[in-house]
Amino acid sequence: MATKIRLQRHGRKNYAFYPIVIADSRAPRDGKFIERIGSYNPNTNPATVTLNFERALYWLNVGAQPTDTVRSILSHEGVLLMKHLQGGVKKGAFDEAEAQRRFEAWKANRQATVDAAKATVASKKELDEKQRFEAEAAKNKAKAEEVAKKKAELAAAKAEAEAAAAAEAAATEEAPAAEAEAPAAE
Repeated sequence: MATKIRLQRHGRKNYAFYPIVIADSRAPRDGKFIERIGSYNPNTNPATVTLNFERALYWLNVGAQPTDTVRSILSHEGVLLMKHLQGGVKKGAFDEAEAQRRFEAWKANRQATVDAAKATVASKKELDEKQRFEAEAAKNKAKAEEVAKKKAELAAAKAEAEAAAAAEAAATEEAPAAEAEAPAAE
């Protein structure tokens, strides 16, 4: 029986996640499988991978063939490196302690790289939010100035209208008074 390490598709349209399974190569993609060894969720940033390291290494050692996508996942998780190091131990190139030391060094380096990438994404997001906040504050300030200008224009127009009304009222009061004085002068 030819066994494959492959992904099964689950989830809904445009939002898939993938269990990583060991299956017979003749079985349907989402059908019968031998063992589930992990999952892959590409919807998060960065993508989330959960993997049973020991079982994945076991299945690689007994001859299961990973698909291209699963091969890259196993490579990122270090399973293929550990298989390679175990091959070096079997050939006598180095001992088990040296293999474990090399793997731990690789793992620490990879973790530092992942943490740096997450920090970059977080700082970029924070900078973007800060820029959007500043842009919105500038828009609000411009709008407030525009509203204040309109209110000042309306207040000036209202004061002008009141002054004109007062002047007209004063003119209308002076006109009868002037008419009353004019006939008395004759």
